[in-house]
Amino acid sequence: MASKLQQLQTKAVQASKFVAKHGCSYYKQQLEQNKQHIVQPPTVEKCQELSKQLFYTRLASIPGRYDAFWKELEGVKQIWRNRQELKVEDLGVAALFGIELYAWFCFGEIAGRGFTFTGYYV
Repeated sequence: MASKLQQLQTKAVQASKFVAKHGCSYYKQQLEQNKQHIVQPPTVEKCQELSKQLFYTRLASIPGRYDAFWKELEGVKQIWRNRQELKVEDLGVAALFGIELYAWFCFGEIAGRGFTFTGYYV
């Protein structure tokens, strides 16, 4: 266990040195590549204005997303009404989708606890 901790510590030091050496140039490169997205002048007031624009734009998009949700729900209802005509492949895709949702739920629970596993003794 101590050797693994030492290895982890060594790798952390190496990563820290790499970031210290190359971090500034990477930062400048990213700014240069994405300069078309930078608003001039980059001030706190401009950031607050953009934040408000984003919030109200998202708020304005709710009716469209609401309509899309009900259309999607109507499609699911139609499939449910015609469930006798479903093929095995369709049922398999639905089952995999359900399993994936459950897995994301479990991962979210673990992440919410700070990546700790409760109830298990290792």
